[in-house]
Amino acid sequence: MRVRKTTLGERNIIGAYVNKRRKAIGLKQKDLLTQLQIMGIDLNASGLSKIEGQQRFVTDFELKALAEALGCTILDMFSEELQEEGG
Repeated sequence: MRVRKTTLGERNIIGAYVNKRRKAIGLKQKDLLTQLQIMGIDLNASGLSKIEGQQRFVTDFELKALAEALGCTILDMFSEELQEEGG
């Protein structure tokens, strides 16, 4: 498993959660990509890596599919961010 060498970006706030949740449920990036493709989301490994690194914006369609593939709600994806802000 490679360790991220760059700091997290500012293009989305759910990327770190996606990465953490994916690893927690034992999914490799390629397995998540396969699930997303089955749902009609055409995303490659570079795109997913950029989402997880918060270097790429996430569309609403991608957000919905990511939540479904990761077995969480969209709100769950934002909950850690909200807690950090004191919400």
